Amino acid sequence: MHKIDKSIIKDIKSWPFSEAVKIIDSFGGIEKFVLPAKGYILLETGYGPSGLPHIGTFGEVVRTTMVKNSLENLIDASVKIVTFSDDMDGLRKVPDNVPNKDMLKKNIGKPLTSIPDPFEKFQSFGHHNNAKLRSFLDEFNFDYDFVSSTEKYREGFFDSTIIEILQNYERILEIILPTLRKERKSNYSPFLPISKQTGKVLQVKIDEYRPKHNSVIYTEPTNQKKVEVLVTGGQCKMQWKVDWAMRWMALGVDYEMCGKDLTESVDLASKICKAIGKKSPVNLIYEMFLDEKGEKISKSIGNGIGVDEWLRYGSPESLSLYMYQKPKSAKKLFFDVIPKTVDEYISHYKSYDALDPLKKYDSPIWHIHAGSPKKFKSEISFNSLTNLVSICNTDDKEIIWGFINQYDNEISPTNNPEFDKLIDYAINYYKDFVLPNKNYLKIDDDNIFIFEELRDILKFKINKNSSAEEIQTLLYEVGKKYKFSNLKDFFKLIYQVILGQEQGPRLGSFIKLFGVEETINVIEKAIELKKL
Repeated sequence: MHKIDKSIIKDIKSWPFSEAVKIIDSFGGIEKFVLPAKGYILLETGYGPSGLPHIGTFGEVVRTTMVKNSLENLIDASVKIVTFSDDMDGLRKVPDNVPNKDMLKKNIGKPLTSIPDPFEKFQSFGHHNNAKLRSFLDEFNFDYDFVSSTEKYREGFFDSTIIEILQNYERILEIILPTLRKERKSNYSPFLPISKQTGKVLQVKIDEYRPKHNSVIYTEPTNQKKVEVLVTGGQCKMQWKVDWAMRWMALGVDYEMCGKDLTESVDLASKICKAIGKKSPVNLIYEMFLDEKGEKISKSIGNGIGVDEWLRYGSPESLSLYMYQKPKSAKKLFFDVIPKTVDEYISHYKSYDALDPLKKYDSPIWHIHAGSPKKFKSEISFNSLTNLVSICNTDDKEIIWGFINQYDNEISPTNNPEFDKLIDYAINYYKDFVLPNKNYLKIDDDNIFIFEELRDILKFKINKNSSAEEIQTLLYEVGKKYKFSNLKDFFKLIYQVILGQEQGPRLGSFIKLFGVEETINVIEKAIELKKL
């Protein structure tokens, strides 16, 4: 892989490169970089498999992948991503979107990989959701290694680190206890025994820590008997914040990003690593997604949109662009964002080839495509395409392609499959969001002369060779002539009459795409309706 010239690294401003430089600095910097003893740099993403993968899961993996690509272009080192499933976590509540809820209710508190699969397809509920995660990530061709918490606990991979935590339990309690409420402090422990009576992950007070024996003693809730249990071999799970630190140390994680809601957890896990004399990873804290009302998106509330929903109206690349943009700023995530983001992707793509080589590293296109953009041509915006579908009032792709080829006869589904997909997205968006809200305004006595003049301008002052800008200028003159206090109201009137909506595309470009004669016909039909 081609490496970026070291002399220009300081001039690259995009956040994935900034994150990559932070990681490199933690190993001596660009000039004195020393590969970690394990032989590679490890980036981690986490997944809580009590629910299905969601748009936040995608965001974390795609952003981490962008950091990985940046690292690989800066240094000669193997860089890996591990996606860690916390599938030994106890089930806290029954999800809404699963069958066999009564069965799950009986298994609350047990590790997810010890609960039967409510879908009756996999070994356990945890295995089911892990399979969904892997299928989800594979669909986007992410390069990652999957790690199951249950497997690592039970095979003893974590044992040596867990023993170190037991030997330092007093230091860890000094870090965690001051952050807890009074009632929680009384029974908090870094260790959660797995009950041999019930199979549940127990949130119980530890009566005695026994570092010399690698064990703890607790009181079994079902019979009030004292039980000694080894902390190794998956017989105990670590409490969340301690578990995160343990995972970092055992796997040798060098970088992990997470949401703002986990800021305290990152801080405490880092302090635990330091207390044991281990290095904590570089972290990026990203902001949360908000709904159209500015409220935090929640899976349980259902006020967000899913990956499948986004991909009905926009490409995976447009979703990657959304995730790329300002990860440290809170962003609204609702359906109106999708067409805007698709058009931003098209705009970035069109400008990419003309960029100075240095500026390409700051373009989202470089990061979305790992420095190798695929072929894609579109002089037509998604907004215009959606409005073309709207004015044609059809979901027949051949009809839409007919209009497009009048505008540009050199593109086709064969030589531009990405644009062909864009038509599918536009048709879907039209059917789901535009068509149900169409409300045509009829021409009346107060404005018929405006549309008659628009028709005449299109007939006598514009031809096939007129540019979109020339058409737009002539339309502006009509708006000025009739003294609209705000020209937005003039264009709103046109949109309402010919498109049945209050907003629309830049009309000069749209008429060029739809066709001058076709636009004249639409206006004449609207005028005829007035005269009936």
